[in-house]
Amino acid sequence: MCNLYNLTTTQQAVLEWTRALRDISGNWMPSMTVGPDRHGPIVRNGLDGKRELVKVRWGMPSSPYAILQATEDRVTKMRAKGKTVSKEEFKELMKVEPDAGTTNVRTLKSEHWAQWYDLQNRCVVPITSFAEWDKENRRNQWFSVTEERPLAFFAGLWVPQHTSIRKKTEGPVTIDVYGFLTTEPNNVVKPIHFKAMPVLLTTQEETETWLTAPWDEAKKLQRSLPDSMTALVDAPKDAISVQ
Repeated sequence: MCNLYNLTTTQQAVLEWTRALRDISGNWMPSMTVGPDRHGPIVRNGLDGKRELVKVRWGMPSSPYAILQATEDRVTKMRAKGKTVSKEEFKELMKVEPDAGTTNVRTLKSEHWAQWYDLQNRCVVPITSFAEWDKENRRNQWFSVTEERPLAFFAGLWVPQHTSIRKKTEGPVTIDVYGFLTTEPNNVVKPIHFKAMPVLLTTQEETETWLTAPWDEAKKLQRSLPDSMTALVDAPKDAISVQ
């Protein structure tokens, strides 16, 4: 799954491509590399219906099952140290289990994700390259649509004002969050990451479909890019290492 990507372009280029009516994303660096639970720019249908460019935090609300598993893991470690945890205490621990967010959305049949398929929760995420972790060589391999790294977009979802504990040190926060779809990897990505690759939108027509079309039409965009539209590229100069 993609847990790292880079954007090297201008705000104006993103605004013109997406026809966003306002920019409330603040000032950008010429190149930004975004990792999990960090802020990244997205273009979304605003709550007032106007399309806008904004920065929000990467990581959708994790499913109740994922929170349950994380709590069970925590309790198993506690019990291994001799601590007794009752059912009531377990329920309380679940309520405060940290959730840094789920970066990628894969299974569209999931009821958890389905609550955010409407137009008001769709967004597109501007990117120029993305990374997949190369287990064999213990480093990130970077991909783009072509070697020139043109602007493209992930097909994304966002949630307004979600309350959770992202980090223990931070405590409860109420924030906007986003994530993006993945799909089967093509033959360029598969040798590095055999499970998935991001869903990329490479034309204005595709981004418009994702932001405006009924779900039955929009979900058809969950497909891998042709091999001819995926190139291995060097790591961006400001790239960080995220495994």
